[in-house]
Amino acid sequence: MVGLPPEVLSRYPRFSLYNSPYAAHDEGCAIDLYPGSGYSRLGDAQTSVDRAGSEATRETSAPSPVAGEVVETRTVTAPRKAYAVAHDYLIVVDTGDYLTRMLHVKPDVEPGQRVEIGDSLGEMIRSGFFAPWVANHIHLGFRPRDSNPVRASGSLPMGCPVEIEPLVWDGSGRVVATGDTFVVLDSPTHPAPGERFVGIAGVADGETVVLDGGFPHYEGGGALANGFPTVSDSVSLFGSTIGSSDGRTVTWNDVEIRANGTPITGLSLFAAREQFGAKLVCPGHGFSVGDSISVTLH
Repeated sequence: MVGLPPEVLSRYPRFSLYNSPYAAHDEGCAIDLYPGSGYSRLGDAQTSVDRAGSEATRETSAPSPVAGEVVETRTVTAPRKAYAVAHDYLIVVDTGDYLTRMLHVKPDVEPGQRVEIGDSLGEMIRSGFFAPWVANHIHLGFRPRDSNPVRASGSLPMGCPVEIEPLVWDGSGRVVATGDTFVVLDSPTHPAPGERFVGIAGVADGETVVLDGGFPHYEGGGALANGFPTVSDSVSLFGSTIGSSDGRTVTWNDVEIRANGTPITGLSLFAAREQFGAKLVCPGHGFSVGDSISVTLH
């Protein structure tokens, strides 16, 4: 597997290997990196509300996760969505070992330019390739240097070189942030913000894992155990079986999620180093900051 060194991955407050419906994320062959911090990174065109009730600050700079030579930039046709820009962009960097393929950034770099880790690649954009509840991010994939960097598929499976602490969650919490298509709860709480990555815990054949991906609104997700693949036949949450896994890749069962008895789209599952709390995907919801919510599976 390929991947980012722990010291680089830890520059990003949040990441996901599986939270996408597109083939580029199949088998965890790409990673979405979320720069910045706080609820301004949770979606709805960066207009979510923070704990104090004020509008979150919009941050759009895209710090490079790799060092190397920019070998190609191009404009890419993206699905048309009302909340999204008309086009997406591809940035390809040759690290010397691999070609890296990055999306969702309007480039301020050009072919022949050298970039270092942390240098700005440009401005993150809201693309029609991701749903309205998904925050601005950098999509990153690695592939062999002699491969075609433009094709959507063909990237190598991504390793996860950091430990992720599983947080047991009973499905309850109070709303601390809202957007048009989601709410964020105050539970489970990060035990040591800034010190390590955490994620919502599930169980895979008796082993505690961290769940990753859009459950169940995307076809599948991931079960991460200490950053490495796990082998299992079934995956559960709240004591109920929610899917079956092949290695770390999970295919979700036909499960309905309800918030206070009302069906919702699903849960957004990821790993985070700073603020944490369950993110419920629920377009058109009527929840407000301070509301108590109980999440159940059916």
